[in-house]
Amino acid sequence: MAQCFTVLKKCPHTAARRGELVTAHGKIQTPIFMPVGTRATVKALDPSELEELNAQIILGNTYHLFLKPGMEIMNLAGGLHKFMNWKRPILTDSGGFQVFSLSNLRKIEPDGVRFASHIDGSRFFLGPRESMAIQRTLHSDIVMAFDECTPYPATYEQARKSLEMTTRWERMSREQPLYDDQLRFGIVQGSMYEDLRIRSIRELKEIGFDGYAVGGLSVGESEEDMFKCLDWLTPELPEDAPHYLMGVGTPKQIVEGVARGIDMFDCVMPTRLGRHGTAFTGYGETIPIKAGRFAKDFSPVDPECSCYCCRNFSRAYIRHLFNVGEILGEKLLSLHNIHYFLNLAQNIRDAIENGTFAEFRKKFI
Repeated sequence: MAQCFTVLKKCPHTAARRGELVTAHGKIQTPIFMPVGTRATVKALDPSELEELNAQIILGNTYHLFLKPGMEIMNLAGGLHKFMNWKRPILTDSGGFQVFSLSNLRKIEPDGVRFASHIDGSRFFLGPRESMAIQRTLHSDIVMAFDECTPYPATYEQARKSLEMTTRWERMSREQPLYDDQLRFGIVQGSMYEDLRIRSIRELKEIGFDGYAVGGLSVGESEEDMFKCLDWLTPELPEDAPHYLMGVGTPKQIVEGVARGIDMFDCVMPTRLGRHGTAFTGYGETIPIKAGRFAKDFSPVDPECSCYCCRNFSRAYIRHLFNVGEILGEKLLSLHNIHYFLNLAQNIRDAIENGTFAEFRKKFI
């Protein structure tokens, strides 16, 4: 494997680091937040808006894209980048999270999972071979190994069996053919058991991946337990590879994740909350713009924000849009929230670069 990641600067007081990840569709400056585009679109936003917001990389999902539009259409389109007209990097999840989230629609077998489609009930099989073949067709820049996201809570025995199956699946994922320009990331599992998490990392390092993701967090455990788990495992992750915390999280969790050595984050929260009338401001606070108290508030959503929404529209107007069911409200708040998260990542990078991250973290938290 060629070296794809370089650490450019380290924080002397925490494990935070400033890095650069090289992919086929461009270089990614880390730490970075990645907007989620599950079905080949970041909800409510078009690619040109994401480019203006300086989204360096977005996500797609193997399971959902396999169901619709399907791989025949994706193959004819020439891959996911061309299909959705996105010219920057894409990371695709393997479908392993759906093993967790769609537990009532699946049956786990030795070589994968037999699903009933959540759309029409049709049955299909998804395992390491199938997942990697789909991601090859999608031709994403970063391909995730197929794993099982261990349910929480889990007994030690349940977590151990789940980890052993995940490691077997990830080894199979590593063996599958991909395009030469695709990067592969392994996923650390092990629930909330320190020895299983460390075992997972060591087994993944032995298999060998371009990057290492932390899975199985933000699935019901407390925030304190999440941070404790990161304290166990991030020192064991390879220094010269990117570290990705999957499905996390809130602004505070991102800052605390960076302080523990995480480089990459994703979460549906910015667009999901935006579509329901909630905006992020300041140090991770949220404002329910639909609330009646904003009916006559003609100030910006966030007076400190420079996004298109805050430069041009008031809280009163955004509230009105939601009150009358106009989709522009959902779009503007989604844009604002994505801007907030991307700007947070930029501020974190600047703080690490300037040697002030420890102060930034203290002030933020």
